[in-house]
Amino acid sequence: MEGPKVQLVVTCLVDALSPHVGRSTLAVLERQGCIVEYPGAQTCCGQPAFNVGLTEQAREMAAHTLDVLDSTEGTIVLPSGSCAEMIIHHYPELFAGTDRAEQAQRVAGRTRELTQFLVDDLQAAVTVDCDDCTIAFHHSCHGLRGLGLDHQADELISDESRADLSGDRECCGFGGLFSVEMPAVSAAILREKLDAIEASGADVLAGGDVSCLLHIEGGLRRRGSKIEVKHIAELLAEESK
Repeated sequence: MEGPKVQLVVTCLVDALSPHVGRSTLAVLERQGCIVEYPGAQTCCGQPAFNVGLTEQAREMAAHTLDVLDSTEGTIVLPSGSCAEMIIHHYPELFAGTDRAEQAQRVAGRTRELTQFLVDDLQAAVTVDCDDCTIAFHHSCHGLRGLGLDHQADELISDESRADLSGDRECCGFGGLFSVEMPAVSAAILREKLDAIEASGADVLAGGDVSCLLHIEGGLRRRGSKIEVKHIAELLAEESK
């Protein structure tokens, strides 16, 4: 029997900077029996423009995304709490009271972040269990506060493999364009996060958003740290081999 149909939206950063995360996401979904499709006309969801108040430009990009996704079937899955939160919460806001309001609600109702889909929808029997390493997990702000993703990663990483990370639910300092507009504040927040990661004794720092992971990895590399940084999709894909 065929599994559920899934539309994979990889996000801009995955497409441009971390394509291996997209491939890992595909592998994880397929190993759960999903029939994965990739809407080829997908582009930016419009979040960067939305975050800096360029509402009309964001609405234009969102309208394109709605047309692309609304013509498909099945659950829409993203390896990003940030972009998923944009579609789920902010698309309905952008198009409230317009002729696209129902379309925005339809697409939002079909959209899930990857770990949310695996744990809450599929009840997937997959767990990262690292025999020779320990893993600290960073909860990204949009996923945690916007989507309530507070337990899914805990269920996907075994207790034996987890390293306790102080402040695991505190911001890493990236914040999208915030890190560009307020670099000194962003760097100060990042320093605290890096200190906590190094103090955890973890061999691997994992997370669910490439944006935060790129920010953290850059800081770790500048410190000369050997701690690996991986998206949780990569860990799950490795576990499923």
